[in-house]
Amino acid sequence: MNTRTPNRRGPRRSFSRSTMPRKPYGGSRFGGGQRSRQGGERIDFSRFINKAVITEEVDHFVPEHKFQDFAIDQHLKRAITARGYTDPTPIQDRTIPHILRGSDLVGIANTGTGKTAAFLIPLIHKVRQSTSEHVLIIVPTRELAIQIDQELKDLTRGMKIFSACCVGGMNIRPQIQALRYRHNFIIGTPGRLKDLIDRRIIHLSDIKTVVLDEADRMLDMGFIADMRFVIAGMSKERQTLFFAATFSSEVERFVKEFLRDPVRISVKTRDTSKNVDQDVVKIGRDQVKIEVLHDLLNQKELSKVLIFGRTKHGVEKLSKILIQRGFSAESIHGNKNHAKRQRALGLFKTDRIKILVATDVAARGIDIADVSHVINYDLPETYDDYIHRIGRTGRGDKKGKALTFVG
Repeated sequence: MNTRTPNRRGPRRSFSRSTMPRKPYGGSRFGGGQRSRQGGERIDFSRFINKAVITEEVDHFVPEHKFQDFAIDQHLKRAITARGYTDPTPIQDRTIPHILRGSDLVGIANTGTGKTAAFLIPLIHKVRQSTSEHVLIIVPTRELAIQIDQELKDLTRGMKIFSACCVGGMNIRPQIQALRYRHNFIIGTPGRLKDLIDRRIIHLSDIKTVVLDEADRMLDMGFIADMRFVIAGMSKERQTLFFAATFSSEVERFVKEFLRDPVRISVKTRDTSKNVDQDVVKIGRDQVKIEVLHDLLNQKELSKVLIFGRTKHGVEKLSKILIQRGFSAESIHGNKNHAKRQRALGLFKTDRIKILVATDVAARGIDIADVSHVINYDLPETYDDYIHRIGRTGRGDKKGKALTFVG
């Protein structure tokens, strides 16, 4: 990263850990909390401060199975081994046997815990057992759909299993062509799937298995009508798998409406990852927010940073300012076309840029390794949004930090 210092007024101020609050911030200006400017829920700032759990005596998960123990196709076992997997994660260990038995299932787990493989592995086996089997996977964002499609391709290389990735914001014609070709999996976003169903390109009667991944986010994003449309058009004799990170009363209503006596698996022990050290950065009356951010980004420990902004325009503006100041940065938001968003994600994943500035919607579901810090430059709309934001760091067994600007 280029850390040249621009001409600015006043002395530089370094925000080391020692200058950040060590107890919940409850400044008198906001009474310890504040609503977002778009009228989101009032959030107590103390919920943004939480030390990562660091202890010598950590709970060690011992899986009941190894991947080789599961009753799955031998080609699939070899593909799993080739990817370096030996022991399932908790959500994989608990859910795969039930999915293999054909049960409806609700799986609740924090982000970064291997939910994708938890449903892909048993469903690939299902397709291997019957080539006429068709699976529909519904997700909230095109980035997540593309990630799942790539993981599916990695696991099924050489197996003659094919997929169609159907998402909005991209040319629909190649997607129609893929659907007219032989395929076993359809992975898509609700709006584009509804469009293709309306055009009679997707025939729901052919599909006997459906996965709703990050279903809580789809409900939050207003996709409930499209989800109902898709599910209602399918056979009642289907297997429905429902995965989420949070479980609200609205989610419960949806589960009761569309799942049949589901097995419920929860390996979520708390709202946020125990691996994420959370703190706030208070912006004083005499400070300029962008200057505080500049000083933070110059610290060596901020090696790979995801910054959240509130609006598409604000995210784009902030990324340009950071580039002008000599930082290697990019942005992703809804006003960028698919190619530009994928390019930005690729640069960030491969460490060719250090900073990615994103809106909540654009960043949902992305899985990028080794994000050292999440910075909430703008306050989240809700606490659930906060949970999903900071879940981009501290993934798996790695440590991460989340900093939220308040003031």
